[in-house]
Amino acid sequence: MPTVTIFGAGNMARGIGTRLAASKEEVQILAPKPDEAAALARELAAAGGSACGAMQAEPILGDVVVLAVPYDAALEIAQSRRDELAGKIVVDITNPVDWASFERLVTPPDSSAAEEIAKRLPGVPVVKAFNTTFAGTLLEGQVAGQPLDVFVAGDDADAKARVAELIGGTGLRVIDAGPLRRARQLEQLGFLHMALQDNLGSGYGSAIKIITP
Repeated sequence: MPTVTIFGAGNMARGIGTRLAASKEEVQILAPKPDEAAALARELAAAGGSACGAMQAEPILGDVVVLAVPYDAALEIAQSRRDELAGKIVVDITNPVDWASFERLVTPPDSSAAEEIAKRLPGVPVVKAFNTTFAGTLLEGQVAGQPLDVFVAGDDADAKARVAELIGGTGLRVIDAGPLRRARQLEQLGFLHMALQDNLGSGYGSAIKIITP
């Protein structure tokens, strides 16, 4: 039985799924196009994990559910699958960027994508994670020989600990960013990281790293 369900079959789903597969987690991929879900599941299985893929409307099998889809799609999944998500842990990885202008986030100043998703899932623990990491770096698990830092925010201590356990098991370094409201700062940081790419010339191959003495 899969322990993690990932909504989406794009680059971030591939990056996160690859790390989970390499740590032998069982993964379910749900996507609007079942052939894409199945293709990604085969990739993850080839990476050493156990994976299955199905159409997005199929039952959610994992206890941890990763919304590796754009913000609007994440909101729709939270709303339409609310009853099925009860009793699970939802991981939001989105950065709610206004793609038309690429000048701002579309969420209210006193909220975040994670908090807006949580409003649609009363009683369901929502954890913010992976929004400051790029898909290509997740495939490698490191940049310049350094493991990626993954910032995690959430209000439910047990849910956050479970997500941290999964991430830590992939060889990535977990940094506890505090309560879910810290997703506001994490999403601004994720946006800044994207906005810097042209000047850095890194081709989305950079990472945000916390260095301590």
